[in-house]
Amino acid sequence: MVLTAATRGVRTAGHLTLLRVSDEDRERWDRRFAAIGAVEVAAPPTGLRGAEELLPAAGRALDVACGRGATAVWLAQRGFTVDAVDVSPEALRAGAELAARCGVTDRVRWHAHDLDAGLPPELGSGFAVVVCQRFRDPRLYPALAGALAPGGLLVLTVLSRSGGEDGPYRAGPGELAAAFGGLEGRAHRETDGEAALLARAPLTPR
Repeated sequence: MVLTAATRGVRTAGHLTLLRVSDEDRERWDRRFAAIGAVEVAAPPTGLRGAEELLPAAGRALDVACGRGATAVWLAQRGFTVDAVDVSPEALRAGAELAARCGVTDRVRWHAHDLDAGLPPELGSGFAVVVCQRFRDPRLYPALAGALAPGGLLVLTVLSRSGGEDGPYRAGPGELAAAFGGLEGRAHRETDGEAALLARAPLTPR
C-alpha cells in the first residue's frame, strides 16, 4: 500500500482515506509505530475479553484510535464492515498489511484522521460496535455514544487514576460511568490504572 500526502479526501488502494491529519501528531505516532513494528495477530479489544458473547452478530463497526489494526481486523474476521481511524498512516499501513494476511482487506476501511478534530463526519452513525482503546478525550465521548446504532455496543478502555498514576491523560474515578449514563451499562471496572466500560445504546430513545 502506498500512502499519499495527508490532504482531505484523498483515497488510495486498500480503502485508505486521509483527512485533516496534524503533522505533529502524525509524525510523533508514526515514529512510535515504526519502532514497534507490525502486529502479528488480530485480537479482540481488551475491554471485551471474557465478554465476547455481548458482541452483535454483524453490522458496521468503528475502531477509534485503532493503532496497528489488531482489533479492526479481528472484527472484520467476525463479519463486520469496519471503519478504522487513527492519526498515524504508519499504523494504518501495518493494519492494512495484517488485514491482507488475514484475508479481510475488503472489510476494513482505514482513515488517517486527527481525532482532536472529532470523528470523521462522513462516517456518520449507525454502528453496531464502537471500540476505543487507550485514547481518552472527554470531548469525544458524546460522539462515541452518538455513533452507535440502537442496541449498538460501546467498548471503551482508557488509562485511569484508579489504582494507577495521576496525570492529565487518565480518567478520574467514575468518569466513564458518568459520561455514558445514557447508555445501558453491561460491565464497568476501574483497577490497576485502567478503566473499561461495556454499554449498549437503548433500542428506543429515552
